[in-house]
Amino acid sequence: MRKIIVIGGGASGIMAAIKAAENGASVTLLEKMPQIGRKLRITGKGRCNLTNAADISEVVKNIPGNGKFLYSALKSFSPIDTVNFFESLGVKTKVERGGRIFPASDDASEVMDALTKKLATLGVEVKTNSSVKEIIAENKKIVGVKVGDKIFKADNYILATGGASYPATGSSGDGFKFARRLGHTVMEILPALVPLEVEEDFVRDLQGLSLKNVRVKLLADSKKISEQFGEMLFTHFGVSGPIILTLSGQAAKLLAAKKFVELEINLKPALTPEQLDARILRDFEKFRGKIVKNALIDLLPSKLIPIMLDLAYLPEEKRVDEITLVERRRLIEILRGLPLTITKTRPIAEAIVTSGGISIKEIDPRTMRSKVVENLYIVGEVADVDGFTGGFNLQAAWSMGNAAGIAAC
Repeated sequence: MRKIIVIGGGASGIMAAIKAAENGASVTLLEKMPQIGRKLRITGKGRCNLTNAADISEVVKNIPGNGKFLYSALKSFSPIDTVNFFESLGVKTKVERGGRIFPASDDASEVMDALTKKLATLGVEVKTNSSVKEIIAENKKIVGVKVGDKIFKADNYILATGGASYPATGSSGDGFKFARRLGHTVMEILPALVPLEVEEDFVRDLQGLSLKNVRVKLLADSKKISEQFGEMLFTHFGVSGPIILTLSGQAAKLLAAKKFVELEINLKPALTPEQLDARILRDFEKFRGKIVKNALIDLLPSKLIPIMLDLAYLPEEKRVDEITLVERRRLIEILRGLPLTITKTRPIAEAIVTSGGISIKEIDPRTMRSKVVENLYIVGEVADVDGFTGGFNLQAAWSMGNAAGIAAC
């Protein structure tokens, strides 16, 4: 019976342990925290967004951080396989907006209970409060891992330590240190799916304001890089919300490259400039004789009005019938392109996932086996793979864990 040690009890590590045990291996799972699956318990706001109903090619598109590397792993364990796997454990699922798949109970603890029970049924030895201090290697082969004063030995080892985001869940970047010492290349570690800080002071006055159905462009040195449509949120330091998080990984890389990074928010993307002008004129007619600050209440949230007028150089107290065509055009311009200057991301500890990690060039995409260390397999966020929100990161973890667990046997 082959002995397997899995280092890290997150999603990919748990799946790897289950698949290795199902294929006849003797498996020990080492987890530094008091319980396994700490990050799983808080994903999807505690509801656990297990995967996405998208097909494999669509999943790959939603993993901008080396998604193509996962083709083989996804073909072996697709989103359909993920759903079937959890259904076999008694976890019923449901599909929500954007193809997001959750447990029908909306309870991440049900998912963890099912996985914990499965590990126990298969005889996986789960050792919590077991922080690996050192991975001992000789001649490009691991001979043991040190936990406290003990050394654990196995035939094969699966590294599933996570990234550097959410350190309170145990993902504190240990795996990157181990990988470097073993001779692996670690790509630059940056936050992904993280809020962004901005230079403009007026965002503090907008704190807590959520905008729906807006289009946000990401620009670097005044060139458009990408854009997203949907919901965003203003905070005391800048911006957050689904579309901001989606753009944040690219923003982090651009900032690291010393680019001048901006966002442009189109508050009314459904309207052409001409249609927006007609809409403003209708409002001005409705509020004839009123000051402009009070004439925009149907068009914009009240918190936004004074800021938009200030940016358009329009006095708040000016009456609507005194506003010129040039002033209206300035207002339209700012409504369709509210500029924000990105100064930095929030700290990596606040990021949902980590961008960067062990180079995928040094990992076999079919088996997750290291090309540098003979008996090492690498899975999950410790590898240079990261995706958008919507269940794509967890699907990557399940697929990588499945591939490594089977191959390590």
